[in-house]
Amino acid sequence: MLTVRITGTGEDSYLQKVIHLVEEAQRTKSKTQRLADRAAQWLTFIAIGAGSLTFVLWMVFTGDLAAAIERMVTVMVITCPHALGLAVPLVVAVSTSLSARNGLLIRNRTAFENARKISTVVFDKTGTLTEGRFGVAGVAAFVGSEEELLTLAASLERNSEHPVARGIVEEAEKRGLAPLPVEDFYVRKGEGVEGVVNGRRIALLSRRALEEGGYTVPETEGSHIGTLVYVVEEGKVRGAIVLADRIRSESREAVRTLQKKGIRCWMLTGDNRKVAEAVAKELGLDGVFAEVLPHEKQEKVKELQAKGEFVAMTGDGINDAPALAQADVGIAIGSGTDIAAETADIILVHDSPADVAALIDFGRATYRKMVQNLLWATGYNVVAIPLAAGVLYPLTGLLLSPAVGAALMSLSTVIVAVNASFLRVRR
Repeated sequence: MLTVRITGTGEDSYLQKVIHLVEEAQRTKSKTQRLADRAAQWLTFIAIGAGSLTFVLWMVFTGDLAAAIERMVTVMVITCPHALGLAVPLVVAVSTSLSARNGLLIRNRTAFENARKISTVVFDKTGTLTEGRFGVAGVAAFVGSEEELLTLAASLERNSEHPVARGIVEEAEKRGLAPLPVEDFYVRKGEGVEGVVNGRRIALLSRRALEEGGYTVPETEGSHIGTLVYVVEEGKVRGAIVLADRIRSESREAVRTLQKKGIRCWMLTGDNRKVAEAVAKELGLDGVFAEVLPHEKQEKVKELQAKGEFVAMTGDGINDAPALAQADVGIAIGSGTDIAAETADIILVHDSPADVAALIDFGRATYRKMVQNLLWATGYNVVAIPLAAGVLYPLTGLLLSPAVGAALMSLSTVIVAVNASFLRVRR
């Protein structure tokens, strides 16, 4: 018999969410686009005003009604704000489509364009810089056997969805250890888990939780290579389990690439300081916040912002959500939790931290295209309006017909569109 639970259909599917995000990003107007809209609005008033003024001046100086009307029409046709009005929306459409195809889902366009300002990137460790797949690297039993210690830990961790918990459970299954019944299970926020296992109160706690609880924490062999989880039974430390998490192969290159661009890279983790500093040293990070409780992550981002840094936060977990919201640009890893994705400004579909560098480059390129199009559209009108009004006629006898004005107006729009189409995501 196969029992299936349907958790989402139709609108809840992953593909539909991607489509919704893309559509939402295309509808959302950034500050740059709103500026272009205002410029186009003012250009409309300028076109009407310039056309009216041209008509009046030609009537005053020539008295020729047909010539005055022709000059007025030429000015209004050549000044039609197509290019200026489309300068930013065309880039938005192209960039949103390209980013989605390359695994960068934009939820907040202003934050995306502000990626060019990023001076510091803060990475969560587990699941972002590392694979988030913990394996047991060692078991130290202070009381009883390793198997008994691992059985107690795995029985309790079967109720948790933390990556550390999965590593302990998988190790117990490899050793063929049968789980014991668990009652009164609950999570101690930022500290570990606790429950009654086979009639005994057992807790799995971090080193920091033990120290704050007044326990004597013994030194454990291998503590420098991984995350430590201590098994506490009825208030006494029974032993410790060392878990190691592998660094993603892309993390080193991502950090180097960002640093070459002058961007500082920090790591934010709840792991013990020894492990955090070992990972930071291997990756060549500029700094590390270690042993940080979930509710403290947001404060660390604020600390960097208070120093004048424009901060991007990259994370994947529920605990990262406040920090993602606090950061100037919040970046969620696609394989992470829905809460992280909902809080972030940009979602990386792939798990590679290297995409952060690609995102920043693409944000800079997108902004450059917008500025180029705005400059072209503005410069075109600065030159085209006087020509259409006939300012060169007394000197050269040059007059543009309405048909030529229409052709130039169309050409300016084509140039804006072609320039937008050259936008590329460089990986």
